[in-house]
Amino acid sequence: MKQQITSIESAGFAFCRYGVAILVWVAFIFRIKWLVGLVFVILLLSALLTVKYAPMIVIWRYTFGKLFKSRTEILNVKAMRFAHSLGTVISGICLLFLYFGSPLVGWIILGFLAVMKTISAFGFCPASKVYVCMSNGSCCAFSRKVKEIRDRK
Repeated sequence: MKQQITSIESAGFAFCRYGVAILVWVAFIFRIKWLVGLVFVILLLSALLTVKYAPMIVIWRYTFGKLFKSRTEILNVKAMRFAHSLGTVISGICLLFLYFGSPLVGWIILGFLAVMKTISAFGFCPASKVYVCMSNGSCCAFSRKVKEIRDRK
C-alpha cells in the first residue's frame, strides 16, 4: 500500500492540535453544546479536505503563519484522515446524545474525547498510530490477518 505524505508547518500543526483540544475542554468544562458542534465541523472538514487544507491549518497559514515561520513536518495523509474521521464520529455521537438522548452520556463521551485530544495535542495521536499499525499489519495478530485478507484481493 502506497503511503501518502504531505508537509505542513509544524507551528500550524501544533496550532491545530492544541486549538481543537482547548475547544473540546472549554466545551466540556462550561457545558457549551454549540462548541461541540464547532469541533465536529472542524474535524469533519479536516477529514474531508485532508490535513494540508484542514480549517485550523489554513487559519494558521493565512494569519500567524505569515508572521512566524517554522520548520515543516511530514505527515501521513491517510493516518491523519483516519484520526480526523474518528474524532468526527466521536464528536457526532456526543452531539446526538447531547441533543436527542441522555446529556449526561454526551458529556461523558466529550470528556473521553477531551482526554484523547489532549494526548493527541502532545504528539501521541492514538488514532493515527492505530491506523499506521493496522495498515502495516504489524501491530498484532488481528491486523496481520486483516492484511493477509486485504492482500488476497
